[in-house]
Amino acid sequence: MTTRLDELKTVAGAAVIDQLRRMADRLGPLRLVHINSTRIGGGVAELLIGIIPLWKELGVDARWEVIEGDQAFFEVTKAMHNALQGFKANIGKPMFDHYIEINRQNAERLRFEADFVVVNDPQPAYLIRFIRSQAGTWIWRCHIDASRPDRHIWRFLREAVKDYDASIFSMPGFSRNLPHPQYLVYPSIDPLSDKNRELSAEEVSAVLDRLKIERDKPIILQVSRFDSFKDPLGVIEAFRMVRAHTPCRLVLVGGEATDDPEGPRIYAQVQEAAHGEHDINLLLLPPESHYEVNALQRAADIIVQKSVREGFGLTVTEAMWKGKPVIGGAAGGIVLQLRNFRTGFLVHSPEGCALRIRYLLRHPEVGKRMGKLAKEFVRNHFLVTRNLRDYLSLMLLCKGPGSSAGGKPGRSVIL
Repeated sequence: MTTRLDELKTVAGAAVIDQLRRMADRLGPLRLVHINSTRIGGGVAELLIGIIPLWKELGVDARWEVIEGDQAFFEVTKAMHNALQGFKANIGKPMFDHYIEINRQNAERLRFEADFVVVNDPQPAYLIRFIRSQAGTWIWRCHIDASRPDRHIWRFLREAVKDYDASIFSMPGFSRNLPHPQYLVYPSIDPLSDKNRELSAEEVSAVLDRLKIERDKPIILQVSRFDSFKDPLGVIEAFRMVRAHTPCRLVLVGGEATDDPEGPRIYAQVQEAAHGEHDINLLLLPPESHYEVNALQRAADIIVQKSVREGFGLTVTEAMWKGKPVIGGAAGGIVLQLRNFRTGFLVHSPEGCALRIRYLLRHPEVGKRMGKLAKEFVRNHFLVTRNLRDYLSLMLLCKGPGSSAGGKPGRSVIL
């Protein structure tokens, strides 16, 4: 019977898969729990959907738990998310107390005995205060650009994060002053998932027909949650500058996440900005619309991710994997992926975005060359196999003789 790891050999290579199996064998029997705040919507959920089955194939007893909360809890955590990315947030003591209480209630509900627990982002960060004894090693995984956080919010969050045995960040600049080892692990995509697997031209056309997307002009696409940090209004502004000189179509695709109460408000703003524009298609798709997103990315001529803050930007990785020319905001992990005139373009403003769109529309051969280089860059650096290897390396370090989560306090280690 062919396993998913066997299928990944055709993409990542047999040597990579063999290495993963040897590392897992060296670890021996292991219980791993991932915790986050939603099963649908957002990059963390997509990462876990792809990686949990692979853990099991490697012989790791892997589980995925999701904390539950009310509207007030997710409003607090969204404000914390924004504050960690540099926005000012007005969060008072009653809101912090409610956040801690929801974490306490979830701690009473969750029951597991694990060797490793990976807690993703701020929402479940305070769980460790209540169920520390349920796992041998606790790791806080921060997917957010925390390079310039609101000090008040970070001070509150740090009170819990400092109790973890280790932290993982997506870039060196995101790491913070903490009394335990810190590791740098890039996010990744699953090349065999519905969002990234190969599609035929007929499949792509059928999706566009169903979604009523015309192909009479070059398609400029951005796929993201409707979030101010993704700057959809700036994308519309750039599109209008381009369309004044060159016919083209803008497709803005987003979905909703259960832990993001701001989404409907931002979507309403985008609707208002796009009102009356026949060459702008707005699509609010269900979170599980991975196949549709795949088809849209393969149909696009140019893909944009004009973020002003970004943890990593897996939509950039996905677009690169499709061999598309990508224009991204010079923010967060996007700068690790895009190299000007090689794997894509980095921009700082709507005007810069418009300039690069016009250039690629005039020079499609450059876009094809960039797309080819981009796909190989993803193959070498940002596939789920590399993510597994990094976690296995971290676990081997943590289980080593005399280990204190595998390193010296405060030290950053690139896996």
